[in-house]
Amino acid sequence: MAKIEIYSSDRCPYCVKAKALLERKGASFEEIDVTNDDEARRRLVEKANGMRTVPQIFINDAHIGGCDDLYALENKGELEKLLR
Repeated sequence: MAKIEIYSSDRCPYCVKAKALLERKGASFEEIDVTNDDEARRRLVEKANGMRTVPQIFINDAHIGGCDDLYALENKGELEKLLR
């Protein structure tokens, strides 16, 4: 199974939507909540090449992007391959 990290924050509807898709796929993931955590936010910005928005999703250390990017992969039929 793929290693999945999702940087999120509370009250973020896009984070909820992205996690729901991963859960429907049966994928386990590590959630890093950046709400009120300056150090986690700093790591997110560094790892995501300056991106500050959440969610930011990484599969096997590759930056996938945000919720829309995750759903785009699903719509193209490419997400399954990444999750294996």
